[in-house]
Amino acid sequence: MTNKIHELTEKIYNEGVVKAKVEADKIIVEAKQESDRIIELARKQELEIVEQAKIEAAEFKKNTNSEVQLAARQFLSMLKQQITNVVTVAQIEPPVKKAFSDNEFIKNIIFTLIKNWNPQKPEEFKLNVLLPKKDEKEFYEFFENSATNILNQGIEIQFDENVNDGFKIGPKDGSYIISFSSAGFENYFKGYLKDKTKKLLFESPDSNSN
Repeated sequence: MTNKIHELTEKIYNEGVVKAKVEADKIIVEAKQESDRIIELARKQELEIVEQAKIEAAEFKKNTNSEVQLAARQFLSMLKQQITNVVTVAQIEPPVKKAFSDNEFIKNIIFTLIKNWNPQKPEEFKLNVLLPKKDEKEFYEFFENSATNILNQGIEIQFDENVNDGFKIGPKDGSYIISFSSAGFENYFKGYLKDKTKKLLFESPDSNSN
């Protein structure tokens, strides 16, 4: 009896061990399969991340190159403009300032303007001339001694501290005013010469032949 119980117990134990081993092996196989699946998924995600990083890096490089090229073109354009401005100023400012510092030159312009003024109503030939305050004595003496006929035509001479050089002229009613100053003439000539100077400095002779 004791032997049978022992044999039964041994059999149940062995069956339990075998069953447990089978279950354990099954769990190990499933765990390995799950591990392989996780590793495969991780590798796939890694490849996707690397590929996305490459795409983003290429896009960043492309955008950066475009921005650098744009910045370079803008800088070159600005540099050309600055060089053009410097050259244009060097061409224009000295002779214009010299001319407008010569009061005899200013007097001749005033005479020429008044002589060729063509108002719509000659009987209302009334002009106002503004001259620099700093030159009041010289111009006042000039008009008093040499240009009395101008004053007798109804032309009024005034001196204004806001006029630095040259003069301003217009009808007494103030409907409009024309400024003859070094700054005005400089801007006029600069606008005229800028394009020509830029072409002369930065366009090759061959470019005109195409």
